[in-house]
Amino acid sequence: MPSSAASSSHPDETAYDRHRLRQWLAGQARADGVSRRRLLTLLAATGAAGALPLSAPAHAADGDTIVKPLPPEKFVRRGTNAETRWEALRGTGHHTPNDLFFVRNHTATPALRAHDWRLRLWGSGLRGGPAEDRAIEFGYDDLRKLPSVTRTAFVECAGNGRSGYTTQQGETVGGTAWTLGAIGVARWRGVPLSTVLRRAGLSPYAVDVQPRGLDAEYVSGGESLGRVRRPLPLSKALHDVLLAYEMNGEPLPPDHGHPVRVLVPSWVGIASIKWVGDIEVSRQPLFSPWNTTFYRLFGPAHPEGGSVPLSRQTLKSAFELASGATFPAGRSQVLRGRSWSGAGPVARVDVSTDGGASWRPARLDERPRPDTWTRWSVDWKPRTRGTTQLLARATDTAGRTQPDVSVFNTEGYLFDAVVRHEVTVV
Repeated sequence: MPSSAASSSHPDETAYDRHRLRQWLAGQARADGVSRRRLLTLLAATGAAGALPLSAPAHAADGDTIVKPLPPEKFVRRGTNAETRWEALRGTGHHTPNDLFFVRNHTATPALRAHDWRLRLWGSGLRGGPAEDRAIEFGYDDLRKLPSVTRTAFVECAGNGRSGYTTQQGETVGGTAWTLGAIGVARWRGVPLSTVLRRAGLSPYAVDVQPRGLDAEYVSGGESLGRVRRPLPLSKALHDVLLAYEMNGEPLPPDHGHPVRVLVPSWVGIASIKWVGDIEVSRQPLFSPWNTTFYRLFGPAHPEGGSVPLSRQTLKSAFELASGATFPAGRSQVLRGRSWSGAGPVARVDVSTDGGASWRPARLDERPRPDTWTRWSVDWKPRTRGTTQLLARATDTAGRTQPDVSVFNTEGYLFDAVVRHEVTVV
């Protein structure tokens, strides 16, 4: 296959958001005499029509939207999704076992066979465009023959912790009422997206790539929005994005993207498209409902018309405990939990066992690393019977500390406030 040279750089998301998106939209809106918001709506609505057909049809799983077993002691079922119970993670180690990994499905897990799978790269951002858009295909065996890398990283839904807006802050938000279990950490193996882009013949004028899944079309409000897809700036795509075909040393399970998924470390989970079937490479910014209508921040604290598309995840902490867990008074305990951030490694975790009246540092039980969580522990000998709240507050190497209150947005994304975990001492 043809190759081309293109330099990779660390993604500058501020430049991406403000320059690439806002300036381009403003210019297009002025030229066309339409508002910026109206332009976003039109682009999202027409995005599916201009895409090439996918290389293989999607076949919904029979009888359910999720393939793997979901025992109630390990998962909370939430519509087409399944949330991991934090108490089930205790003692599992750093990586989330595949059978405990949360599931976020817009529709249903498709039944795809690796030997039938093809990945199509196409668009004006490949050499030969824009007048003559090229299309290059890779099979599953083609991908596995390329040099691979292994990377530990979390995947986390942008709405993880969403229920906290209501239960802790008394605010009404839309979307699935996740607690904190819409996250998992795995050891992913695959081919850097940069390798595949260069072998396909990347144009020096490319600015965006947009992976699209092979699951069924998503219907919202009675309207089909097409298959799930979301653009990435080329700088991020060339930096650390992976086309993953293994998860924790095994072929990707069906619910987690078999045969191949996109992995976008540190970004909101919607960027890590499962069951990837094609990738558009473009010389112009790309848009879909998943970066215009969805996965932006709306509300009184955000710009009129919404924020720029969400990219990096926020900062969170969770105890490896069930809500309402009981502890005997006077007996020493070891409380365990995990903290993570999309901006960098966790630098410190402080814990309160009295509802926030006092704090002390937790022990970091492993070396903090980027793109993944850090496990921690703290000793506790409860003395007073009754109900109390356990709190964990993380600080990352970027200098961010979890706040007491998360800034409201209508869809409940990026909840980062300290979670009040209620327990009882008996």
